[in-house]
Amino acid sequence: MDPRRKRKIRLIVALSAAVLLASALIYTSFNAATEAKTPSQLLEASDGGRSKLTGEVVEGSVRREDDGLRFAIRDREGASSVPVDYSGVVPDPFREGREVIVTGGMQSGTFVAERDSLVTKCPSKFTKQEDPA
Repeated sequence: MDPRRKRKIRLIVALSAAVLLASALIYTSFNAATEAKTPSQLLEASDGGRSKLTGEVVEGSVRREDDGLRFAIRDREGASSVPVDYSGVVPDPFREGREVIVTGGMQSGTFVAERDSLVTKCPSKFTKQEDPA
């Protein structure tokens, strides 16, 4: 076989493999990006499947139990809240009033979070501070 033809075939195979790998990477990155829902959006949705829930931990709702953690998450506006059942590692910055994200699904009116899916959003140090005047 002609050496130039071999090089041409190798180049076509290598480029095809690169295009396929790039396509697979783009496909998985878009499929993995699911937007987190607020409690009011979750309560309106009727799909009942797996989703991410985001909001603030309701003051006075955190109860630690043997099998995990129970708390409620509310919208930033405070319009709706959802009780959450969680088991697994609890991040250090987890507190009442802190914004969190959990992954799971609704069961009997309670959001049952997947084990170790709790992520705590840290408060931004770049938010505007009120003038004490």
